[in-house]
Amino acid sequence: MLIVRMSYSGARMLFQQVINEDLGCASYLVGDTETGEAVVVDPQWEITPYLDVAARRGLRITHIIETHTHADHVSGRGRLHEATGATMHVSPLAGAEFPHEPLDDGAVVDLGGVRLEAMHLPGHRPEHTGLLLIDARRGEEPWAVLTGDALFVGDVGRPDLAVDAAEGARDQHGSITRLMELPDWVEVYPGHIGGSLCGSSRISAKTSSTIGFERGHSPLVATTDVEDFTHALTSQLGVKPPDLDRVVGMNSGPLVTARAQAPALEGDEFVRRAGAGGVVIDGRSSEDFSAAHIPGSLSVPATGSGFATRAALVAGRDETLWLVGSDEAQERDMAVRLASVGRHEIAGVLAGGFPAYLAEGLPTASIERIPASDLPARLASDTDILVVDARDEPEFAEYHLPGSVNRPYWAFRDGPGDIPRGRTLAVICAGGKRAGLAASALAREGHGPVIHVDGGGVQTLRELGLEMEQG
Repeated sequence: MLIVRMSYSGARMLFQQVINEDLGCASYLVGDTETGEAVVVDPQWEITPYLDVAARRGLRITHIIETHTHADHVSGRGRLHEATGATMHVSPLAGAEFPHEPLDDGAVVDLGGVRLEAMHLPGHRPEHTGLLLIDARRGEEPWAVLTGDALFVGDVGRPDLAVDAAEGARDQHGSITRLMELPDWVEVYPGHIGGSLCGSSRISAKTSSTIGFERGHSPLVATTDVEDFTHALTSQLGVKPPDLDRVVGMNSGPLVTARAQAPALEGDEFVRRAGAGGVVIDGRSSEDFSAAHIPGSLSVPATGSGFATRAALVAGRDETLWLVGSDEAQERDMAVRLASVGRHEIAGVLAGGFPAYLAEGLPTASIERIPASDLPARLASDTDILVVDARDEPEFAEYHLPGSVNRPYWAFRDGPGDIPRGRTLAVICAGGKRAGLAASALAREGHGPVIHVDGGGVQTLRELGLEMEQG
């Protein structure tokens, strides 16, 4: 799900922002229309948008730049190099095993009148490098900076994916200080937007900003003392990206180009093979899943953003994956999105999607689903119901229903924990999506009966006047 946004098209310079909404990743194509050369910065796994834009504007992609070794998604660098022969650039501190030109601090990638100047910005990772954009027809000063995972809109990159969190945070403070030496009017284009695990809940869904605005309105940027900054940045770190070590290895090792096409299997064969090993991921809506699904499958709706990350977080680290959707087109899209986070182990998709499975008359299971507004009455009538809160620990600590137990949805990749058997479980989160995944995981483990609380969550109960507790 890549969204191409036209950010700037002048007499000589083309600047294109490409957003992967599922992962919250931003990548960039920068071209000089007079020389016909272009560079792609932080290419996503799906490279078609870059090739299409370049072809449409008569550009040759001659350079590929990685701001750092990504931990949350697999780079499309190998596939793009295979398609274009472009020279690859990355910091020598990355220890990259693929052919590349070293991108040291101050190094310049020159497209003609358009130049990209490297700016070493460690913190998120030791090799992390930003890029100053210079259009010589407009002047020799940079008009924009690609900040990668150093500076986001409203946030900064997390410091704990490559080194000790405090060490990374202190480096990040130095990098932010360096960025803030740029003029206020310099435009900021980050490597991630809201929804990415490379930032925190502070990260905005906005796709750009300016140095001046971030200086005046980003709380972490305004924290000038290095120890205060370090404490603030390290105290709210969330779950790390799934399969971090595997993804980093894929991005720093030999070029990754292959993508296998998973076979489409008829319902009975699909169930037989999936039953022998692996995890079935159902990408249909929570409503459809609750009504009927293949027994033992996990509900990870593919609509909206975050599908690939959630699926990879909850599936076992070494499990093969089997995909179910409303139709085969949705299943193929799910496979592409999972490949972008390093999950290439797609063993098969369901031929014809779930409607074809139903038509075969094969076994199904269901999960009761109720709106959050109905939960108080259910709790009053059945005191044996245990509420399972699938939100992250900081959310639970802020406020939660007394007597509820917390198990974040992503923790279910390691099983149900100490959630007791033999009780009715009402699974809740903030809005319903995470609760649906956790409810399906509990049902898969044989817990329940399970109730999926949807259409609202803990905040809804609070607004209805139910007592909450903290801690």
